[in-house]
Amino acid sequence: MIEPPDTGQSPAEIRRTALYLTLAQVPEGKVVSYGQLAEMAGLGRAARWVGRTLSQLPADTSLPWHRVLGAGGRISLPVGSTSGDEQRARLRMEGVSILNNRVDIQRHGWRPVEHSG
Repeated sequence: MIEPPDTGQSPAEIRRTALYLTLAQVPEGKVVSYGQLAEMAGLGRAARWVGRTLSQLPADTSLPWHRVLGAGGRISLPVGSTSGDEQRARLRMEGVSILNNRVDIQRHGWRPVEHSG
């Protein structure tokens, strides 16, 4: 069995790094669900863990956390909350339309396979 290189990172740090690297690739104007992001990062069915982890990002992060939504394009953060209002504003600035607290996944969903090669 081939051992992965020792990066000095704990398994939790490795998971977080995989999540952040994947999130950083979500292009402007596109969105992913928590579950989709977990799967793309190789974390399996870890949607709730993704949500918890993203909620702990520092306020000045450059990661596009606002592009991650609940299942079916639902915006999970409450209307009127600071982060919820910021998420909606950022998405609208990127041309993402929001109707009834949902984003049209058919139109704005990121499917990286279609954009490769």
